[in-house]
Amino acid sequence: PEAAAQGRVAGISAAGGSSSFAGMPPAAQLKVLDVDLWHRSGHYDHYRENMYFTEVDERQYALKPMNCPFHVQIYKSKRRSYRELPFRWAELGTVYRHEMSGALHGLMRVRGFTQDDAHIFCTHEQLDSEFKNVIDLSLYVLGSLGFDNFTAQVSVRDPETPEKYIGSVKNWERAEEAIIGAAREKGLDFVVEPGEAAFYGP
Repeated sequence: PEAAAQGRVAGISAAGGSSSFAGMPPAAQLKVLDVDLWHRSGHYDHYRENMYFTEVDERQYALKPMNCPFHVQIYKSKRRSYRELPFRWAELGTVYRHEMSGALHGLMRVRGFTQDDAHIFCTHEQLDSEFKNVIDLSLYVLGSLGFDNFTAQVSVRDPETPEKYIGSVKNWERAEEAIIGAAREKGLDFVVEPGEAAFYGP
């Protein structure tokens, strides 16, 4: 609270988050949405055990567990040209998750938390440079907070369980190669963890 009141934390806007500090416009979202959105996004099939549901007027709704579908909806809200890419949206988004027994975040199981989140819409050709920009931003934040001795984790899919993931194998391979290549080129100390990717991407 004291840091937020000061308005700045290590050069990062406390109101807008590090992503907004990096020039990404903020996006605000609803907290409760019709379950249809979570069916379309894949969360219902792949993540529903971690979600909270409720029913109003015989319609099922869910508390937001992730920000991704909302930013996709913003992107889809009008016709766009590839010439406008990359699109970047940031949000200090509060999400709600029913973490399973044994799932830890730091030293506790989480139910709700606010994360400094962002989504980038880009072409295949822009993947490498966008990943490098994200790494630069992450290094800036960590450095501002005094963290300079760390190991990064690159979470990739488990090829033995393709049913856990959405999207084509080709796109998964392209994304994994791009993020591993960017981490290597930036000289990060990193490890690759198969099976640790989210269902929608590394």
